[in-house]
Amino acid sequence: QVQLVESGGGLVQPGGSLRLSCAASGIIVSFLTTGWYRQAPGKQRELVARINRDGSINYADSAKGRFTISRDNVKNTVDLQMNSLKPEDTAVYYCNGIFMRDYWGQGTQVTVSS
Repeated sequence: QVQLVESGGGLVQPGGSLRLSCAASGIIVSFLTTGWYRQAPGKQRELVARINRDGSINYADSAKGRFTISRDNVKNTVDLQMNSLKPEDTAVYYCNGIFMRDYWGQGTQVTVSS
């Protein structure tokens, strides 16, 4: 059974950094196309960054230059390093994995506020 578990969310001041981690079990993470999505209150869930099976990476315009997605094949995780955080980055962040079907984690709250 494939499971994705996010960690690393929290409260941070504007300009600060957070590192989110998505731990996969039941599957080797390099078999997945893995994306980080976020959903702010009253808004639709949106893609933040994605790392494909071949290692290619896509970022939302809002994430370019500030966020970095990476895959650790030893730890079996996909991480999202978020720098220069802004209040508008506040959202629940979800890990998504695709291998024959969609898998979602439970989400982790990120709040950017002074």
